[in-house]
Amino acid sequence: MKHTPNPQTLTGLAALEAQLAQDLNFLELPAKPWVPERRHEDIPVRDVVVIGAGMCGLAATAKLVLTGITNIVAYDAAPAGLEGPWVTFARMQTLRSPKTLTGPALGLAQLTFRAWFTAQWGVEAWQALDKIPKNQWMDYLVWYRKVLALPVRNNVRMTGVAPVGDLIAVDIEGAEAGRVLTRHLVLATGRSGLGGFAVPDFLQGVDRAYWAHSADDIDFDALKGKRVAVIGAGASSMDNAATALEADAGSVDMLIRRKEMPRINKLTGIGSQGVILGMHNLPDAWKWKFFDYTASTQTPPPRSSTLRVSRHANARFLLDCGIVAVKEDAGGLLVETTQGPMRYDFLIAATGFSNDFSDRPEFAAIAPYIRTWADGRHTPDMGPPRQGMSEAPDLGPHFEFRERVPGSCPILAHIHCFNDAAMLTHGKVSGDIPAVSAGADRLVRGIATSLFAEDVETHFANLIAYDTPELLGDEWVDSTPSLHREAAL
Repeated sequence: MKHTPNPQTLTGLAALEAQLAQDLNFLELPAKPWVPERRHEDIPVRDVVVIGAGMCGLAATAKLVLTGITNIVAYDAAPAGLEGPWVTFARMQTLRSPKTLTGPALGLAQLTFRAWFTAQWGVEAWQALDKIPKNQWMDYLVWYRKVLALPVRNNVRMTGVAPVGDLIAVDIEGAEAGRVLTRHLVLATGRSGLGGFAVPDFLQGVDRAYWAHSADDIDFDALKGKRVAVIGAGASSMDNAATALEADAGSVDMLIRRKEMPRINKLTGIGSQGVILGMHNLPDAWKWKFFDYTASTQTPPPRSSTLRVSRHANARFLLDCGIVAVKEDAGGLLVETTQGPMRYDFLIAATGFSNDFSDRPEFAAIAPYIRTWADGRHTPDMGPPRQGMSEAPDLGPHFEFRERVPGSCPILAHIHCFNDAAMLTHGKVSGDIPAVSAGADRLVRGIATSLFAEDVETHFANLIAYDTPELLGDEWVDSTPSLHREAAL
């Protein structure tokens, strides 16, 4: 029997951890392991490998463990404590999500950020908290991983994926190197999804000494006194502009193609369990309609991020300012815009990410076979194609890839796209804080169903072989013979 400390005898974080342990014990979690061991040519096979140990990767890994699927591992290329964007390229000061959202807690109250925060700083501090500082969110995720003892390996990068019979071979390098065999692969690769940075055509061929993507590791101190341009009007553009200004950039221009700043966060305004649980079952035309509309209206940057820029006298918001061309000139950049030529020392492109995985070498063995929305799921009656949506993968009900040509790469059914690229098929359940627990539940239900079905003969054999009696034979007296004699008389 598991022994858990009495929460009433402890204080602070220790009390919370004891209460969480007790709750898990009462709920019989984690469930007992149930997946039969698998080997291939005497090499052990993982049940699941998760790529990425940011918020989505941790939620997926935790849900697998709690479900009794324990022969798993999560790999992340970053050092421990630097997974995901929170303390790397996310340059906002606080999260934009409300502090009350349960995030990756998986229905466990003691696993929420709120429980973690109040255990350490109290109820009054919680009530005084406005938005969650991003570094503090990272601290919470580090605790989440630790308190659940999740099997995460850091400084390990995936370099290739290929089918080996009915298994998936994952090539890795770094702190661990070689080839790992697994039955299911989960790509919890965050905002970059499957493709990586989206780079506009006008920056192709421009020396990287003069520009960076907003998710790059930027040396902001080197921008002191420099003329800086930032492309875009979203959250990342504001956060990068503010960081440059706070590093004493000489000036920062926001180059914004739109004539007006977007002001309304549409999807957040209709957020509900209906959207979370129902979006992925809508007809394709409705899915497209929802996300095409929100893409056209755009998500505004947070008010606090915008004020963080505008409070600087050397910041300018240039609306209706599209970029025509960018050229290197006189040790800097000459940017041709719809408002005329402008000169800068450095440019930051807050241009988002791409779902185009064809140029990612680690996906080379599977990319040609992956079906996208452009391969027939989007039809002309839905409206014109939209880049970023048309190239999104056409996923199955549990985030699994589908084949462009049936039978061409069957192992795709065991590779799950649990990242931002899944949004068009599944809604916003695999990239943002509000619904990540629902996404993890949907993902793991599918993996568990698949694993059980594949091992059904073993499970049936175990059923036949099970011979632990509940009755020992001394619980009753067999009176059948005497009854027969009485009936004969």
